[in-house]
Amino acid sequence: MDVDPSNYDQLAINENDTHDVVLSYLVHNCYIETVEAFVASTGMKQPADCNDDMEKRKSIYHCAVEGNVLKAIELTEQLANDLLEKNKDLHFDLLSLRFVELVCSRKCTEALEFAQTNLTPFGKVEKYVAKLEDFMALLAYEEPEKSPMFHLLSKDYRQQVADSLNRAILAHSNLPSYTAMERLIQQTTAVRQSISEDNAKNKHADGFVGFYIARSVVTKAIGDMVSFVAHVQ
Repeated sequence: MDVDPSNYDQLAINENDTHDVVLSYLVHNCYIETVEAFVASTGMKQPADCNDDMEKRKSIYHCAVEGNVLKAIELTEQLANDLLEKNKDLHFDLLSLRFVELVCSRKCTEALEFAQTNLTPFGKVEKYVAKLEDFMALLAYEEPEKSPMFHLLSKDYRQQVADSLNRAILAHSNLPSYTAMERLIQQTTAVRQSISEDNAKNKHADGFVGFYIARSVVTKAIGDMVSFVAHVQ
């Protein structure tokens, strides 16, 4: 694609493309009411069973984040019954969150029993040993929140696990595990890095066009989303 570099910022962006990016982000994160309002205002078609899927994933996500991991596991097994059996890393992370819940509630005996029953089998695999040691070390502190492993008790860590669970459920359903916006940002970053390394603008015009198009779509999508959310509120 031959485009004068001075005209990159004037490249036309299809509005439908930005709408797709915004809708992908909203559906991925289960913003059900906002999705309905956005679809109604843009005239887009909502995928079949989209609301039902979002409702279920939203419930699972909130259970994982808000301290009801066993319920999150139960709902996950109902929605994707073999997911945790196949994804041992994710299963371990969820069970570890349950252990943390018990530790934070100062139910140390129950936490130890839970660990012996549910976490100890993972100790047979080398990659889990260090993680298990960190979690078990929490029992040695009267105030685990002040221990060197305090980050394992944080809401950020819970959200990280919940995000991984949400992505895994989407992938299990043969849906994109990353939003279109995330993929565009990854593409933009990769192209920019490649251009920087090559340091040859004239030889890689196509790369520049791809970079500017991806960046423009992301920028416009974010702007459209912010404007829409501000409007509906």
